[in-house]
This record gives sequence, structure tokens and C-alpha cells, in this order.
Amino acid sequence: MHQKLKSFTVDEAKKKLEHYCAYQERCHKEVRQKLRDLNMIPEATDIIVVHLLEHNYLNEERFAKIFVRGKFNIKKWGRFRLTQELKRKDISKININLALREIDEDEYIGVFNDLAEKKADMILESNKLKKKKKLIDYLLYRGWESYLVYDKVNELIK
Repeated sequence: MHQKLKSFTVDEAKKKLEHYCAYQERCHKEVRQKLRDLNMIPEATDIIVVHLLEHNYLNEERFAKIFVRGKFNIKKWGRFRLTQELKRKDISKININLALREIDEDEYIGVFNDLAEKKADMILESNKLKKKKKLIDYLLYRGWESYLVYDKVNELIK
């Protein structure tokens, strides 16, 4: 059996994407993917993206700043992981740097120290080298700079 794909007019798709962007901050890549999922032709996609930009539904700088704030505050990601994830979403280097500047340096180090200390207390490993490796892997995976990670791990696990 052949399924008929639902097709949308440009105006219907515009409305759908306005809601999509209003519900949660989106990046260009997510919006273009959503339009592909709606089977919009490239010309229509371009018209809709321009409309979303002109009406401020789509703003990559704002997206990057909100993304960084959220992932830093909630998931405790470091700058390296934040940068990698934004690059994966095709965010420009300029907007990545603007977003990272939003994080206060003292707050950044404070969050890192709290995270490292809490995790060190949770790792139940009597072998000091294994415990160090587990803590290092955990912090590097979350995108914290290696120089911070190694100094902190050596300070915490003697």
C-alpha cells in the first residue's frame, strides 16, 4: 500500500514552524530538518526560514546563548562539550564565542569544583589509580578542559 504524504502550503508550514520556534528556541539546522520532514521544496524552505528570521522566531545568537546557559546550568557541561555540541548544530564560531562569554569565570570554576568534588565522593573505588581514571573520564566526557581536570583530580585523590 502506498501512503499519501501530507503536503502543506507555504502559509500552513509557516504557521507550523512559528509554533515550533515559539515553543522552544531552535537553530537553523533544526528548522531546515523540520521543513524537510514536512516535505517542503527548497524554495519554500528558504521563504519560510527568511520569514522566521524577519519575525524573530529564529535567532542563532539567542539560540546559542540559551543552549549554553541551559546545558551549563542543568547538565554541568564544560566549554569544550558546549562548543562541540553547538558546532554539531552548525552554529557559527562568532555565536559560539558570544554564548560562551555569557558564563562568568568564577561561576564556571565553582560549578566545576562542585561537580568534581561530588563525583569524587560518589566513586566507590579503593584503587586510587582506577578512581582517578573514573573521575577524569567523567569530567572530560562532560567537556571540561583537561588542565582543570588533571589538577583537580590530583588535588582530590592523593
